[in-house]
Amino acid sequence: PDMLSEQGFARAFSSFIGVKKGLRKFDVKKSGEKVIIEKSVKDVRPYTACAIVKNLNFDDEKIKEIFPGVYEIEGRIVTKNLIKGNPVYSERIFKQNAEEYRSWDPHRSKLSAAIKKGLKDIYIRQGDKVLYLGAATGTTSSHVSDIVGKKGVVYCIEFAPISFRKLINVCEKRENMVPIMGDARKPDMYTNVGDVDIIYEDVAQPDQAEILLANCRYFLKKGGYAMIAVKSQSIDVT
Repeated sequence: PDMLSEQGFARAFSSFIGVKKGLRKFDVKKSGEKVIIEKSVKDVRPYTACAIVKNLNFDDEKIKEIFPGVYEIEGRIVTKNLIKGNPVYSERIFKQNAEEYRSWDPHRSKLSAAIKKGLKDIYIRQGDKVLYLGAATGTTSSHVSDIVGKKGVVYCIEFAPISFRKLINVCEKRENMVPIMGDARKPDMYTNVGDVDIIYEDVAQPDQAEILLANCRYFLKKGGYAMIAVKSQSIDVT
C-alpha cells in the first residue's frame, strides 16, 4: 500500500537512487503469535514477513496531506513550518509528532482560499523555484516557502515600500525567500532571477494578465506553471 501514495513511492525511490539509504529501526520483540499461510500461494509468495504494530495513531482526522507540503489539521489548511518557533503573522501553530505546522488563513491568502474551495492542484513542489509577483508583506509567500523547503527558493517581487519593509523582516528569518523591490511590469529589471518552475501572480492591476505573460516570457521554464489570483474589482469597477 505504501507504493500507492506519492509519499510512499518517494520514500522507496529515495532508497533506490541512494538519496536516503537504509530502513527505519524499530524495537522488535517476539509476539508468540503464529501466521498460517496457505500452501497454494507458495509459488507466488515464497517468503512472508508479518508484524503486529502497536501504539501508532493512524487517525486521518489528525493530519491529512492535501498536496505535497500542504496539510489539513482540524479542518484548517496548514504547512509544515520551515522555521520552527517562528510564526509570520500570528497564525495558529499546531504540533504533531515533533513537527510544527502553521495555519494558512484563507481570509488572508487567496491561494489558501482556493485550496479550501477545492483547487485541484497548486503545482508547487519541494525544491521548486518560484517567482512570486506581488508578495506584499509575505503572508502567502511564507507558506510557499514552507512548501518548497530548504532546497527551493521564492523570489518575492514587491513594489510598495511599506509592504516591502515588512517583507524583508520575514525573509531575514527564511533563507529560501529572496526579497526584490521592483515593478512586476518591468521584468527586465530583475533578470538575475533566472528560470523558474512556477510563477504566482497576485498583482491587483487592470493589466495583470499582460504582466503575468511578460514575466512568463522572461522566466518560466518549459513545462513550468503560471498561476494568477484575479481580484475582479481591480480589473473592472463598473
